[in-house]
Amino acid sequence: MSEIKTFSKAFRAYCLGCSGTAHEVKICTVTHCELYPFRFGKNPYLKKREYTDEQKQAMRERLNNVRSKSNALKT
Repeated sequence: MSEIKTFSKAFRAYCLGCSGTAHEVKICTVTHCELYPFRFGKNPYLKKREYTDEQKQAMRERLNNVRSKSNALKT
């Protein structure tokens, strides 16, 4: 078995072990369990990051630079 690298994935694995199947995890009724909010393998308390237009442009430029360097190495 492969090693689980995040807490969220470990919680998911625990829920699968407790319930037995992914469908049972989805319809779990044990809402008092401390791991209940994490049963889908995601942290529900993390907010999605929002970027400004300038940050998005800077990320695009960095990605294009990395891709162009990678393509140059391949040829």
